[in-house]
Amino acid sequence: MKFAPAPTVQIDLEQIQKRGYITALVDNNSISYFIYKGQPMGYEYELLNLLASQLNVDLKIKVTSGVERAIDLLNTGQGDILAFPLTITKDRTSYVSFSRPHFNTYQVLVQRKPENWRRMGIDDINDRLIRNPVELVGKEVYVLPATSFELRLKNLSEEIGGDILIRRDTTSAESESLIRKVALGDVPYTVADHMMANVNASYYPNLDVNTPVSVMQQVAWATRMNSPKLLESVNAWLSQIKREATFMVIYNRYFKSPRTSLIRMKSDYSSLGGNKLSPFDDLIKKGATELGWDWRLLASLVYQESHFLPKGESWAGARGLMQLMPGTAKRFGATNLDDPRQSIKAGVGYLKYLDKFWANRVADPDERLKFILASYNAGLSHITDARKLAQKHGKNPNVWDENVEYFLTKKSDPAFYRDPVVMAGYCKCEEPVNYVKDVLDRFDEYKIHIAS
Repeated sequence: MKFAPAPTVQIDLEQIQKRGYITALVDNNSISYFIYKGQPMGYEYELLNLLASQLNVDLKIKVTSGVERAIDLLNTGQGDILAFPLTITKDRTSYVSFSRPHFNTYQVLVQRKPENWRRMGIDDINDRLIRNPVELVGKEVYVLPATSFELRLKNLSEEIGGDILIRRDTTSAESESLIRKVALGDVPYTVADHMMANVNASYYPNLDVNTPVSVMQQVAWATRMNSPKLLESVNAWLSQIKREATFMVIYNRYFKSPRTSLIRMKSDYSSLGGNKLSPFDDLIKKGATELGWDWRLLASLVYQESHFLPKGESWAGARGLMQLMPGTAKRFGATNLDDPRQSIKAGVGYLKYLDKFWANRVADPDERLKFILASYNAGLSHITDARKLAQKHGKNPNVWDENVEYFLTKKSDPAFYRDPVVMAGYCKCEEPVNYVKDVLDRFDEYKIHIAS
């Protein structure tokens, strides 16, 4: 594909902080970013959250695959930071500005062990595998286009004095897809970063990843070349975080714990190995059908309420998967909130009631959803108060963002919660504002990884 080799927008740190969020471009793999038991995880993801906190902005994730595509999204302003495990190459420095390196790595050949490898000795296995890159002459090696792996194979062909048959796999959408194809016997060889290769080798024991094909290389993130303040802040943050124990905890979690990685990759509740979010997906899907919702939206709400823990209880006495108060639960037919079926049934009943209430007041379904979610979290009275305040102060009572949500946050200010139009009084209502945002942001993440 053709990509923008230079920035077409002018967005630096000041503009990012003014709008309140940074958009990070991430790869879809078992190290950088994935969903596990309903929770976003990954080396890049965890560090990006820390960076966003340091910059005092929200984090928005955009998943993409392929370096050229990612550079294009970055330079056209659809992302602000390219948070791939990106190898620094001379060619790429013409298109992006690299951050300080995260770590050093090297490339390895990914190949299958012999069919009966479990019954063979180490020496016999090694005799049947490529251990010297010279043996790659005349062999087909598959890579994703425009990657450092393709460049390395071209240079290696020059170094060993013979042609490696480089095959560009344009059908693969993920960085790990070719590793999987080698394991399944669909292609003979590929090249990968040794750390990602080792993680995948724990999942596919028939893979060998012990033949280096490069020297040490630096891995970093990237920003647009006309975002110097953002790059400066990222580098300052990286210098600080790498001196703290937190960095090594995150690094070890994804690069040094192959057994944990294996558990995640094999789990039905991981976007890496399955298409499930929880043991209660069928109940959630049934409830979502009654609501007319995408089931992943309801799942996001359930995760927000209970993290899919059916016997959780809040400080206020709300219980169960959907964290209902006993009075509300009884009203909608639940007598045992520790029972997932009863909890979801009652929670769905309450959401249907809220939908009916707001349907008579907020016509737009996308806006109405935000009112429903906020009411589920904080109750109808506080949201109704915020609508009245919005209307009184010349804002739109039927629009959530920067209108009703703004006045909801003002309900901790005496100048507002003592207003005669306010019936429910004081509320520290940042929580329902964040609740709406968190549920919808997580829903967007679920849609990326989990099929409808």
